[in-house]
Amino acid sequence: MESINAGRGRPETSDLPRHVQLREAKRIQHAREKAAGITTIEIRLPLKQAALLKAAQTMPTFAAALENFLYEMMVDIDAWPTLRELAWNRASRFIPAAEALALYERNWRHVDVLRL
Repeated sequence: MESINAGRGRPETSDLPRHVQLREAKRIQHAREKAAGITTIEIRLPLKQAALLKAAQTMPTFAAALENFLYEMMVDIDAWPTLRELAWNRASRFIPAAEALALYERNWRHVDVLRL
């Protein structure tokens, strides 16, 4: 019996149903991205900003510019032993740079200046 879509669309390359093929392809893609250290995040933005971000990510320098921006705005607590001690009660590994400075200023009496 001939398929209804004979001659149209993609040729059938597997006996598996299409939804099973798609699920397996997604699983393989996620495994590849995980091995490469890539993750997907969801971010809610106003429509105009989302359009700008989507357009900007196609630029070759986007990843480097984003990384510079993030390192200017955020501080990795684990990279600074004294800060890690001051931020002992925080769950997040990253905090805003202004918050890190305020943490140092509020707790300066606990900071061993010779260890900085």
